[in-house]
Amino acid sequence: MDTSTLLATLMILIAVAYVLGRGRSIALADTSGRGYANLNSLPFYYGMLTALWCGIPSLVLVGAWLMFDATIIDQLLIQQLPDDIRSLPAAELGLVLNTINNIAEGNMVGSEPAPYMAAAADTLNRLRTTSQMAMTVAAVTCGMLLAIFAWIRINPAQKARLQVETAFKLILLACSMIAIFTTVGIVFSVIFESLRFFQSVPVFDFLFGLHWSPQMAIRADQVGSSGAFGAIPLFAGTMLISVIALIVAVPTGLMAAIYLSEYASARVRSMVKPLLEVLAGIPTVVYGFFAALTVAPFIRDSGAWTFEFLGLQMAISSESALAAGLVMGVMIIPFVSSLSDDVINAVPQSLRDGSFGLGATQSETIKQVVIPAALPGIVGGVLLAASRAIGETMIVVMAAGLAANLTANPLESVTTVTVQIVTLLVGDQEFDSPKTLAAFALGLMLFVVTLALNYFALHVVKKYREQYE
Repeated sequence: MDTSTLLATLMILIAVAYVLGRGRSIALADTSGRGYANLNSLPFYYGMLTALWCGIPSLVLVGAWLMFDATIIDQLLIQQLPDDIRSLPAAELGLVLNTINNIAEGNMVGSEPAPYMAAAADTLNRLRTTSQMAMTVAAVTCGMLLAIFAWIRINPAQKARLQVETAFKLILLACSMIAIFTTVGIVFSVIFESLRFFQSVPVFDFLFGLHWSPQMAIRADQVGSSGAFGAIPLFAGTMLISVIALIVAVPTGLMAAIYLSEYASARVRSMVKPLLEVLAGIPTVVYGFFAALTVAPFIRDSGAWTFEFLGLQMAISSESALAAGLVMGVMIIPFVSSLSDDVINAVPQSLRDGSFGLGATQSETIKQVVIPAALPGIVGGVLLAASRAIGETMIVVMAAGLAANLTANPLESVTTVTVQIVTLLVGDQEFDSPKTLAAFALGLMLFVVTLALNYFALHVVKKYREQYE
């Protein structure tokens, strides 16, 4: 039985356990009066308690089995390989195991594997089949036995509701802890790899260097690979494109939100708001095509004509920060407009009525009452848009290029931190090389910048909230 079928079987078993538990509680109930007077809890909770006893341990068992199954099978398989193969370095042994896995799955058609590999592939198939059967038997048996145990324990005095609510609280706590542990794991993994990078490249050279050329020489006599890791051009390019995008998105999105929430009729709002939100659903690669094939050539041609008309000599790159920033700004308009519209609509009408009663006009009410009251949500929308702009990759690759130029001219080609992270990690990479580890250092810088943006936003929200209150 494969894993998907096993999970479906467990779901059916859990449903049966619920029905049996609920039925037993009803059978034990005193129905001579009104309702189930002698039951401590409703029959629903007895059924849920039986289902939880059946489902949670069996699902945890399946999850743990799947987590450690491959590692255990690999270790058993290694023990059956010849001694000269087992003594290989870890990387080469991994390649041998990968080849055996491909043979076992039938992906090595047309090639004649070594005899020991063919034998190991047969062993691997047997081990996988045995493991799958053992997992199925163990999970189903565990679920059935615990369901029977919970069913036998059902009695009218049992506090089933309290036990079920406690179990769900623990489940919710575990879900929240998963998010926390995932975040902590990501942070520590980035930090550890960044520390390895900074053992090869000084922090000062990375943070304040003006030249980015991550190509490293493999041999001592190789030339043309300087291995310069000055990240200032990447930070400058990221900031330039993000600022252009925010200049486009923030005023447009905020004014659109004010119009839709304060001035537009219900009919206009019902048509315009979904059209704005459609922008968030367009794939970024489509925006990239639009920027590369339409916006960038238009900026190049119109800019060249304008400079020629003014008598100026200025080169305009076919890939520019301006093209990427403009298209990115259009893309993140919904992040500002939707959140701002929601928080503006959440401002109590009584505040508007009080302002009108004091003689303020509608525009004065919006500027002096509605916007200050909705400012925390507006700042949150702008922060989300800024984070989206900083983390965008595809538009920059297609419209702004890969050149790490240190410039403030939006008409020149630049690159960003995220683009370089993707470039450094594409293909087969050695994670002992500073070139590859530089991606983690750049990721750490992005994390620090995002954290600083959050802190700044909280500071602004706190300041204006105190002023408003």
